[in-house]
Amino acid sequence: MADVVVVGGGHNGLVCAAYLARAGIDTVLIEARETVGGCASTVSDLGARFNICNCDHTMIRATPIIDDLDLAAHGLRYLEANPTFVNLFHDGSEPWVGVHDVDGQLDALAATHPAQVEAYRTYLADALPVAELIVAMARTHPGPVRIAAGVAERRARGLRTLWNWSRSSASEVLERYFDDWHMVMPAVSVGPTVWGVPPDVPGTGLAAASYALRHLVRTGRPQGGSGALTDALEASFVAAGGQVRTGSPVTSLILHDGAVGGVRTADGDSVSAPVVVAACDPQRVLLDWVERVPAPARRLIGQRRSLPEMDGYESKIDAVLTGLPTYPFAGAIEHITGSNSLEPTLVVSPSPAQLANAHTARSAGTVAEQPTMLVNIPSVLDPSMITAAGEHVLSLEVLFTPYDTPGGWPGSPEPARWLGLWENLAGDGAAALVDRYRAMTPDRYEAEFSMHRGHTPSYAEAPLSALVGRRPELTRYRTPIEGLYLSGAATYPGAGVFGAAGRNAAHAVRRDLQSLPARTLVTMRHRSARIMARLRR
Repeated sequence: MADVVVVGGGHNGLVCAAYLARAGIDTVLIEARETVGGCASTVSDLGARFNICNCDHTMIRATPIIDDLDLAAHGLRYLEANPTFVNLFHDGSEPWVGVHDVDGQLDALAATHPAQVEAYRTYLADALPVAELIVAMARTHPGPVRIAAGVAERRARGLRTLWNWSRSSASEVLERYFDDWHMVMPAVSVGPTVWGVPPDVPGTGLAAASYALRHLVRTGRPQGGSGALTDALEASFVAAGGQVRTGSPVTSLILHDGAVGGVRTADGDSVSAPVVVAACDPQRVLLDWVERVPAPARRLIGQRRSLPEMDGYESKIDAVLTGLPTYPFAGAIEHITGSNSLEPTLVVSPSPAQLANAHTARSAGTVAEQPTMLVNIPSVLDPSMITAAGEHVLSLEVLFTPYDTPGGWPGSPEPARWLGLWENLAGDGAAALVDRYRAMTPDRYEAEFSMHRGHTPSYAEAPLSALVGRRPELTRYRTPIEGLYLSGAATYPGAGVFGAAGRNAAHAVRRDLQSLPARTLVTMRHRSARIMARLRR
């Protein structure tokens, strides 16, 4: 028996569990896989170690999580590439680089895109105050009063711009500043495209702040792979007295009189707790885990049933290289930045017309000829990722790749074609450096990471919806089912490794438990224990 069960050992679930345990709350974390980490983990295969997703972490470094949970003491170290990104294009146009330092960024643009320097200055004048507010929101627990207080401290600089951008589309905002689509598309590639929506959709406008955010928060990679973060989170949780249970898929909630009493697992076992935090897909939790819907939750679950099922759209090639490529642009990039051009992530963007075609191809179940790609060689910046045989590893993410493809993914020629696209950018002979590889396609994400139809849940509304508390089961983490809370990527705006959802969910649970009279919490524990006793009989 525990006070809280956290279901889902991805980075948000681990963050939530660690905060609760460090607050003295008896917490058990349950994970379906044999190891924690989810899509932020690093795994062993093909004689190498691969990051499940892109290993660049930015927004989690803007939050207090790393310090609050003392993750450095548990082995977390970040490495930083310079430049942070190299922006490439399928049409062969000259690349430009993203640099953390503002003056360095302007100097780099002057070398490659001099006509865009003044436009970038104008952009930063508007975007930096917006980025400062986004960081403030990331560091503040949800609630308009708290956010408003943070805004007041900054004299509302950027608030009007943030509000306007939030209601606009990413394309609309970026095209106010830049008349060259090569300056627009990299922000689209790491914003709306990663979110799975076109850049002209209203509500995507805050993606325009992505360049400014990189000037405020350094992007880094955990030494040892992305999973070094989740390893440190697990260690912090266990050190605070938390218990981890892996290899235990949860199949249902245990409810009594409409309140949570614990969870059942696939092996027929059960775990008793008056509070459950589901740090996984809310759609699956509400539709698959609730066998008898309590009256207060009927409207919410009815709304959920009416939503269309979402398919995964991202794939990733993990490859082992016998040598390193010599990128055609390497000399120019290294002259501009003085750094190794193989360290940063390459953001490979299509043209606006090609992206429109990619969305059409996705709906038809095919992959665009020139898809958005994120490419890096993690072992260059982090030698601990080099294999025992001295080989490097390649990470190549491809968007959009449908869940269903003609003939099925096993045996599909698509992954080999993606390596050919990489060779087009990396130079002749690059593909010959690939000794072996695996393709993580949406069907594999479903099978190996319990991601329904390979889909990564995300918060589908504008960030200001979170500010005002729209859809409170997501933005305030509490559901109409007493004792059930939601967390995970679907409960906070943005994408990638962030952790704010886990931190905020822990805050909501902690506040609710602390507001209860001691005897009420004891009564809740006894109720859960009685439910479990009846189940065992």
